[in-house]
Amino acid sequence: MGFNLKGKSSIITGGGSGIGKAISMEFASAGANVYILDYDEATAKSTVEDIISAGGNAKFYTCDVSSKEQINKIIDEIAEEASIDILVNNAGIAHVGNVENTNEDDLDRIYEVNIKGVFNCLKAVIPYMKSVKKGCIINMASIASVVGIQDRFAYSMSKGAVLTMTYSIAKDYIDYGIRCNSIAPARVHTPFVDGFITKNYPGKEDEMFEKLSKTQPIGRMGSTKEVAKLALYLASDDSAFTTGTNFPIDGGFIKLQG
Repeated sequence: MGFNLKGKSSIITGGGSGIGKAISMEFASAGANVYILDYDEATAKSTVEDIISAGGNAKFYTCDVSSKEQINKIIDEIAEEASIDILVNNAGIAHVGNVENTNEDDLDRIYEVNIKGVFNCLKAVIPYMKSVKKGCIINMASIASVVGIQDRFAYSMSKGAVLTMTYSIAKDYIDYGIRCNSIAPARVHTPFVDGFITKNYPGKEDEMFEKLSKTQPIGRMGSTKEVAKLALYLASDDSAFTTGTNFPIDGGFIKLQG
């Protein structure tokens, strides 16, 4: 018997691909009704089709999480047909660079999606959870939230904000039965990683994949399914005593690196 989300409704931002897709699939297989909010309509639609073909329930909304208007409209629409039991703030974008080669446009773009996007979803969902005095929120942070990562100035800034938003929500709404935790992955093998390697290291894909894998002390990248399994536990009632905590899933990176 695995963790059970039967009868619960979950909203997953960026749920169409990568870690978000794995979480969407895992939640659906555990019995949840899955609502995917994603900027990429094609990937979101494909994930919903995969879930439905596997016997699950899912629906997608094309959405830019940085838009308060879009988020509010979608959350209100979902709330009319289902309870909002779980929110996974997974949508995010990456950026490589230190403070000198990060320009204002880079910083604003990261802020809009990785920080404001999380804020918009929290702001829209919390009143519904408060009204029933229960709810579970999972924010996707990063090891960059808690340790220094070279050339990740803007990204680390944004994920540090995600981590501290997690603590604030957990503290402010514990009396309303709302739990809030975050997950902090190290490098996870996703289509984004493959695309990054192909774009930046043509002809050296295998070599770079191996090199990046070995930056984790455990000797490999994490899988999206491993992250999704952790999210499933945190979303389930089996973790009812857990709130205000950040969960690294990092192959030993934080404690064992160096």
